[in-house]
Amino acid sequence: MPTVDQRPQAALNAASSRSTCICLLDDDLSMLKALGRLLTCEGHQIKQFSCPATFLDSIGESRCPVAIVDVWMPGMNGLEVQEALRKESPETRIIFMSGRDDPSVRQTALDAGAFGFLSKPFHDETLVQLVHEALAT
Repeated sequence: MPTVDQRPQAALNAASSRSTCICLLDDDLSMLKALGRLLTCEGHQIKQFSCPATFLDSIGESRCPVAIVDVWMPGMNGLEVQEALRKESPETRIIFMSGRDDPSVRQTALDAGAFGFLSKPFHDETLVQLVHEALAT
């Protein structure tokens, strides 16, 4: 069996990306819990937030290469979070999720640089694949 040092570079990159911290922002605590479990099982470290302001405050303290953000939240919607995040951490890739698939909101998010947009409910595999693609770019 090969040692870690003998594995191809792509495998090393995949292994290191699995330990990357992913930020989750959703006011629905059951959704946060489910997504947290899913991505933890995939080998990612997770930071969960139910409040947009708390999430944005944390960005200055630690790197967040990928953020999975709900569109519709009280106080501040996901598009407003995206705008603030672009100023604080322009390298963060944002994957939006929404229970209401409004084409104009989807287009606005994508035009502003969102990496992806998923309509709830979505398949776990779809999210996992999108996260891997976001980490790889």
